Amino acid sequence: MAGRPGGAPAPRLKDVAQAAGVSVKTVSNVVNGFEHVADDTRQRVQRAIDALGYQPNMMARRLRSGRSGVIALAFPELPSPYFAELAVEVIQAARRHGCTVLMDDTAGDPGAELRIASGLGDPLIDGVILSPLGLDQAELAARSRPIPLVLLGEADFGLVCDHVHIDNVAAARTATRHLIDQGRRRIAAVGWQDPAPRATAQQRLLGYSQALRAAGLPVDPALFPPVGAYFRPDGARAMRELLALPEPPDAVFCFNDLMALGALRALHEAGVRVPDDIALAGFDDTEEAEYAVPSLTTVAPDKAGIAEAAVEALLDRIANGDDAPRRLVQPGFRLVERESSRRG
Repeated sequence: MAGRPGGAPAPRLKDVAQAAGVSVKTVSNVVNGFEHVADDTRQRVQRAIDALGYQPNMMARRLRSGRSGVIALAFPELPSPYFAELAVEVIQAARRHGCTVLMDDTAGDPGAELRIASGLGDPLIDGVILSPLGLDQAELAARSRPIPLVLLGEADFGLVCDHVHIDNVAAARTATRHLIDQGRRRIAAVGWQDPAPRATAQQRLLGYSQALRAAGLPVDPALFPPVGAYFRPDGARAMRELLALPEPPDAVFCFNDLMALGALRALHEAGVRVPDDIALAGFDDTEEAEYAVPSLTTVAPDKAGIAEAAVEALLDRIANGDDAPRRLVQPGFRLVERESSRRG
């Protein structure tokens, strides 16, 4: 029997069952992600598993079911707070279904994304959740190993596989409408890319433009300077460009929180008061947004809902095979109003 350091035997299903006060079969059902277990029982078993440090025998599980319970998760920018926070939600959702997650950071490299989308050639990986940045639709459709795959993110790859995302146009429209409702009339956008905008930039600029037009306000290209990437320095540079305009904006909608934090720094350095002189809003509701000074108004996607939908879609695909791919739009988002946009 395998043991722990110091010679202590590894905990078994029987030990977990005894600690949780349930049958061995119930523990097995929880470990294998079976649905028909009461939530309180599942939680009690999971607490016992965590307390004892029980590790399922992955080889035995694979021999019984033909599956390992291992899924892969890959993002293009894992250091980004949004992706890091979403990764935690995916791991927690997978754990609730008795799965283990292997993670990778592709840096948006098409070759790395394609290897992940093909399961890394590893037969132990049951399926993949991927947020692609460099791949195109044809490359995804022609991947070497048609492993179950669920996509995250805004890019439209057609229906080559299941795709989970929020309505970015509606979310951007909501954030811009909020700034208009605060009495702002010259509203800039930070996040446009030229000449090759990401789907994120296209969709969020569309929502921003729709809100302006609905309010009878002009869409002025001078108010959305292009950025190279979606990090703090990009937001700071764009904000400095906007402040240098003959008529600077009185509000700015940034397409993610990182750029908004960079913009906030540039405003502070220029002696511009937020929100008195310029209101500011971001997108993603990362933890940094809540603790910025002033705290940042931002769009909060339902990260837990996105993660659960992605994991459930992947497990359904693993179990049921070649059903038609689905587009699973998660409309769950809300605007979190904080100090950066509210007067008084």
